[in-house]
Amino acid sequence: MIVSYRCRDHLRHCLAALKTHAPDGTRIWVVDNDSRDGTVEMVRGEFPAIDVVANDENVGFASATNIGIAAGSAPYVLALNPDTEVHARTLERLLGVMDAHPEIGIAGPRLLRPDGSFDHASRRSFPTLLGALGHFSGIGRRRECGRLAQYRAPHVARGQVDAVNGAFMLIRRTALEEVGLFDEGYWMYMEDLDLCFRFKQAGWVTWYEPTAVAMHVKGGSAGKRSPKLVLAFHRGMWRFYRTHIRSQRSTPVNAAVALGVFLRLGVSLVRVGASRLGLSRRTLA
Repeated sequence: MIVSYRCRDHLRHCLAALKTHAPDGTRIWVVDNDSRDGTVEMVRGEFPAIDVVANDENVGFASATNIGIAAGSAPYVLALNPDTEVHARTLERLLGVMDAHPEIGIAGPRLLRPDGSFDHASRRSFPTLLGALGHFSGIGRRRECGRLAQYRAPHVARGQVDAVNGAFMLIRRTALEEVGLFDEGYWMYMEDLDLCFRFKQAGWVTWYEPTAVAMHVKGGSAGKRSPKLVLAFHRGMWRFYRTHIRSQRSTPVNAAVALGVFLRLGVSLVRVGASRLGLSRRTLA
């Protein structure tokens, strides 16, 4: 099940890889969020066996994913971004692990970027204050271990993790029926972390399986950062904190977190504005 929005070329490669490597009997759904760039026509023309839902507006990632989940009935649901490409036996290996371990509700593979480097978001821990500080400051991304690197779950080589990347999540349908679908209060970003958190609360395991490999362009399905996407990202951060963590923290800590999210939003919007202004000047020069 793939949600698309103005990423026709990425989607074409994604579907071609699935056509080559998906197990026999796999049914593929594409839910398009009103791309208006020929995406729907491309899928129907080049991949006629694939089911397409063409939304008449961009309802966001979580809502569109839920539409695709509800359309199917298979025991496993693959939530896949259009900027990914499965490799040979990617799905067979993940399905084998989940069949062997009925406690696993969600599984994700080792994601590689187009240059072959490891996408550290393949496996994650639920954020702590120090972990979030390390991640967003960049310090934690340069460390192999420690509390500042906590968010990337560097201590897990294979096995149970808090969360895997929403770009590629193989999900057990019975677990979804028990826990619930993606929270549509997240328009885009953080809905994958939220789902993994709710699965853990319900006793389900999320599993990182590095023997299964897929390519992830990272950001290819979202396009260039816009003010709307920046706002959605920070709203998602605050929604996750407010829903799952705030009640466990003191009022001063909650105030500090809210201020930190607000300040980071301001800095990010300034950077996006400056980047767009620079691009406009280069275009006019």
